Amino acid sequence: MSDFNAGKFAKNVKKKVKKNLKKSKVNVEVGKSGSAFYFLGMVGSAIYFISTADGFWDGVLGVLKSLVWPAFLIFEALSAIGA
Repeated sequence: MSDFNAGKFAKNVKKKVKKNLKKSKVNVEVGKSGSAFYFLGMVGSAIYFISTADGFWDGVLGVLKSLVWPAFLIFEALSAIGA
C-alpha cells in the first residue's frame, strides 16, 4: 500500500484553500446541490467498496473510504494525467 494518507491530504488542502480565500477576500459557499452530489457519491462509493470487499473488515474499511472518496478521485485523476 502507498504512503498516501487521504485524511492528511484533505486537511492540508482545506487549510490552503481557506488561507487563499482569506487573502483574496472572496466569499465562496457550497450550495445544497454540492452537498447532495457529495452524499450521492458517498453512497455510491460505499456500495462499490462494500461490494468488492472480501471480508467484514474490508467492508468497514470500504465505508471509511467512502467518506473521503473525493480525495481518491482527485488523486487518481491527477495520477492518470501524469501530474
